[in-house]
Amino acid sequence: MDAYDVVVIGAGFAGLVAARELALRGHAVVVLEARDRIGGRTWTDERWGRRLELGGTWVHWLQPHVWSEITRYGQRIEPSPSSQTVLWVADGAVHRGSPAEFDALITPAMDRLAQDSRTWFPLPYEPLHRSDLDRIDQLSVADYFAGLDLSRTEREVTTGVWAEHFNGPAAVSGLTQAMRWCAAASGDWQLLHQATASYRLTEGTAALASAIAADGGAEVRLGTRVTGVSHDTGGATVSTADGARFSARQVICTLPLNVLDSIDFQPALPAAKLAAGAERTASQGLKTWIRVRGEVAPFTAYAPDVHDLTWVRTECTVDGDSVLVAFGPRAADLAPDDAEGVTRALRTWRDDLEVFDVTGHDWMRDEFSRETWPMQRPGQLTRYLAALQEPHGPVRFAGSDVATGWAGFIDGAIESGLRASRAAHEVLRGPRG
Repeated sequence: MDAYDVVVIGAGFAGLVAARELALRGHAVVVLEARDRIGGRTWTDERWGRRLELGGTWVHWLQPHVWSEITRYGQRIEPSPSSQTVLWVADGAVHRGSPAEFDALITPAMDRLAQDSRTWFPLPYEPLHRSDLDRIDQLSVADYFAGLDLSRTEREVTTGVWAEHFNGPAAVSGLTQAMRWCAAASGDWQLLHQATASYRLTEGTAALASAIAADGGAEVRLGTRVTGVSHDTGGATVSTADGARFSARQVICTLPLNVLDSIDFQPALPAAKLAAGAERTASQGLKTWIRVRGEVAPFTAYAPDVHDLTWVRTECTVDGDSVLVAFGPRAADLAPDDAEGVTRALRTWRDDLEVFDVTGHDWMRDEFSRETWPMQRPGQLTRYLAALQEPHGPVRFAGSDVATGWAGFIDGAIESGLRASRAAHEVLRGPRG
């Protein structure tokens, strides 16, 4: 049995940051990653002759933890193209206008949501600060907007915008998660939109992940799937699918919530952790890249969550063609590489575009994720977050699913990795003095 101070399960941003921090403090650390690459639900892949982000993409200086890493490793960012036109579906028809006209349409609902977010989440990095959150935590974003004095069009369009944010249907998208995002953006929804979908890493998320992995000297073992974690007063034993066993004084598990049940924990995980995993996250959608013939003037399109795609935007060009990125709320209804289905969905807004190719990765069918970016359902914040963040003996949990701040983003993964590594280090170094 190989012995380490810490075994980190998963080489996404949470795991890589936790491993780096502990290795730099002199601890013997190994990262066990089931995939043949690092990055987790971020994945920069070469397709169509350029780097495409198949998973997490956008970063911003408003997100403090990822920006610190960008600064630390000298990474550069670049803006996504600014749209000249916005298309939106409302009342069964497609409408066209300027970005300013679209913003004016969603402003009444978004202003109210932003205002309420400051009331319910005055300290964004203490999401459970208010003891009466259960008053609103049972509501979905669809429930919330249905209760506001809005026109039918305002309600339909704004609800569709948040379905895209959640990568799932609005009816299962937790209101408190939406408010947490707004609160993290200082209660400014326009700043929120800029922070969440405007700037990308020039060299890709893989470049940042690789820089973190190379720092500190932690060992990373790819293609190593963890199947069991047992612990007693003497420490923990981590077992893998290939029969290997690792002993550790501390374990940091960074698996997505939807695959937490793929590991046999002994003793078994507490009931709240099991219940949260069984309930699943709200995200259940897809991300697809669409290559269309010729150069297309930059545009953004929105649709309600009854459509297979809820958001499309021009993102780059390749050899004279335009590349669009799109999201849909239900991967069960549309695979990201289904050219015929994606083409049909795109025609909701544009029947003048000739689709040349589509590509993507089905994160919902990926056995190591079973979710896209993690988003909470109604009730999950108050029922589960505190319990999910609690250690299980020497096993600690990290990942964007359990972040206190920018949950659902790379920033949240990094933040949780820092928290878990600090707690593990405190145990490993023992009593002071």
